[in-house]
Amino acid sequence: MPKPNPYRPFSPDPAQRELDPGISGNAINGLGDETPRRPRMVYWAPNPDDIPHGRLQRWFYSVDPQNPELTQARAERARVTNVALPTLADTPVSRSPEAWTALLSRFVDEGACDMTGVTEMRPEWVFEGHEVPFTRIVVVGVQHDYDRIATAPKPSAGAEVVRQYGRAAATALHMAAWLRSEGWDAEPVTGPMTGSVALIPPAIACGFGELGKHGSIINPEFGSSFRLSAVLTDAPFATTPARAVGVDDFCANCRICEDACPPEAIFHEKQTVRGDRKWYVDFDKCLPFFNQTHGCAICIAVCPWSRPGVGPALAQKLARRAGRLESASDAGDDRR
Repeated sequence: MPKPNPYRPFSPDPAQRELDPGISGNAINGLGDETPRRPRMVYWAPNPDDIPHGRLQRWFYSVDPQNPELTQARAERARVTNVALPTLADTPVSRSPEAWTALLSRFVDEGACDMTGVTEMRPEWVFEGHEVPFTRIVVVGVQHDYDRIATAPKPSAGAEVVRQYGRAAATALHMAAWLRSEGWDAEPVTGPMTGSVALIPPAIACGFGELGKHGSIINPEFGSSFRLSAVLTDAPFATTPARAVGVDDFCANCRICEDACPPEAIFHEKQTVRGDRKWYVDFDKCLPFFNQTHGCAICIAVCPWSRPGVGPALAQKLARRAGRLESASDAGDDRR
């Protein structure tokens, strides 16, 4: 039984109910499907008319929260994403893969973003109806201001989300412009509008963290409180390794985000989605509350990993525990 929640019982706005497309977003996402397939666009379509839930997406933007911060953040993000990329230079610059990846640190050092990673592009990450001709994906992460995101689900938290999406977009555009000036074609992928690639899987593959129960990545340094963008390219970056910090076991024994979710959209156990067993959030339950609160963000705000300074200590604790279990297992093998 979920704990008491100040936002329950939740009843969707009748105006939203009238826009229900009559098809489950979970079905579009592949919940319960045993057969692997590419993802399908379910929300944040560049053209809402392309998806069944497009009218609900339009409704999201039709409701004015009367919040100047949110209005300003949306305007700034629109300004950033309208910046044109430079012409592709004629001659590609040659560097070693390690040198290319090392150069990404300057984007963090200059404060443009908070983390970067690189992985080889995989076809299973590309949305149906899209093709990606590039071989590499550079993933960008930008951290939320904790005090702002902690106000979720107030519009002030929504403004922080939009602000960081804008920052992530600016970094992706800047990075793509740099690569093009170096003679390597590059395509930025920015949120929240869905591009050609699902960003969470490559972010996990390049070392950003592991998938949490709330459907977002948990990173040891930033918790769940960050946003993503990316750049697609053929520039020969060295890939960065995935990281395992014990998130699965932690989430299996933690119910904080479950209890905090007003529409009870977070599953207690992993689900099968397009042939993969993983943590999953019920889209049909989540969306109405998400829409009515201009982005919600409660689950990432309450995640214990998101609190400043907590994540690294948790990661160290889980690493020590894993070490003890491994030592005990090795000792058991020796006795046999």
